[in-house]
Amino acid sequence: MAKHSVAMAKKRWPIMLAAFLSVSTVTVLLMRSNNSDSCNTNHFTVAQDNQIRSPVQLTNAASSPLIFMKSKLVLMVSHELSLSGGPLLLMELAFLLRGVGSDVVWISNQKPSEHDRVVYSLESKMLDRGVQVLSAKGENAIDTALKADMVILNTAVAGKWLDAILKEKVAHVLPKVLWWIHEMRGHYFKVEYVKHLPFVAGAMIDSHTTAEYWKNRTRERLGIEMPETYVVHLGNSKELMEVAEDSVAKRVLREHVRESLGVRNDDLLFAIINSVSRGKGQDLFLRSFYESLQLIQEKKLQLPFLHAVIVGSDMNAQTKFEMELRKFVVEKKIQNRVHFVNKTLAVAPYLAAIDVLVQNSQGTAAGGTMEIVVNGTTGLLHPVGKEGVTPLAKNIVKLASHVEKRLTMGKKGYERVKERFLEHHMSQRIALVLKEVLQKAKQ
Repeated sequence: MAKHSVAMAKKRWPIMLAAFLSVSTVTVLLMRSNNSDSCNTNHFTVAQDNQIRSPVQLTNAASSPLIFMKSKLVLMVSHELSLSGGPLLLMELAFLLRGVGSDVVWISNQKPSEHDRVVYSLESKMLDRGVQVLSAKGENAIDTALKADMVILNTAVAGKWLDAILKEKVAHVLPKVLWWIHEMRGHYFKVEYVKHLPFVAGAMIDSHTTAEYWKNRTRERLGIEMPETYVVHLGNSKELMEVAEDSVAKRVLREHVRESLGVRNDDLLFAIINSVSRGKGQDLFLRSFYESLQLIQEKKLQLPFLHAVIVGSDMNAQTKFEMELRKFVVEKKIQNRVHFVNKTLAVAPYLAAIDVLVQNSQGTAAGGTMEIVVNGTTGLLHPVGKEGVTPLAKNIVKLASHVEKRLTMGKKGYERVKERFLEHHMSQRIALVLKEVLQKAKQ
């Protein structure tokens, strides 16, 4: 059975596997959601070619396992540009490639019809770092696809761009396509999305569980075979690792965020950091949180005051799901304990402020988390869906009750991150994939 997780990091070193380093009294170690709706996190800082680089920056670029991508033209096609996991992951890769001198061009297949501040902000960030941004339609897009050394499609839905724009020229581009897939839900298995999958150079997937799922589902449901598939676990950025190891920065961020939320220093803060959507399980998290409060009351446990924070809200959209979440909080009279924070790229302050991170996604994060979190050692896993509500509630109480257990998990989780899930680990894994795709494209 797939599991979700509540993971820990060391006292004042909260971290999230493959996505971040949290900075609080007790830490939580979790894997970044592989489903594309995450609102976090790794922000790679790289210099543009038209900037003056320091000797250190030059040395880092020269020693990067991605240096063979220097001067290569890479076209990246994302289904959208938003504060969700898929687009942000692709942006991170774009910045890594720019850091070694690749020419990177970005296309968003779907864009809002009206001005969108998030899209404008993210496009500006890419332009500032030397990533070109093109319209999804028109001759420029077609010419770039034909000239590119590599085309990276991001998420299954991005497959619609191939026929819609390239039309009869699609066959010329497929041999140099690397398809980066994050999704693990049934409605993504549609022929119109993925019919070209068997003919691309390769598919890159974030976990072995997700890769196996795609292999079986495409064969059984669609009657098509997956191309050569590469599993690449993600990694923490240098930026977040630097924050994690800066005790002054952690303390300042922790105090600032807690003060803004009305959370005292001795209170325990549990968080879920994902774009608010049903697939990310915020509703089940709130049910578990409320159930944990009932358990504490029934057992008459003397514990610090518990809070829950949901980072990834979007009140401007006023979705039905978010309205349901807020209604639940009011009905259960826990408004003084539950806090909603809008979507943001700046998640480091919240990671610094929290004590426990909960990964409750209904998507591929379940499979990926199982490959990263060591149950009972670096975190605690609970079942997917409604079955996991009570186990998660019990895990919340357990972690709130046992300080030493939290600290021990945090220390071991942090060690595991440094051993396997840093930026250079991810760069090495991705470099192996890109080399093979380049070779296939030449052939």
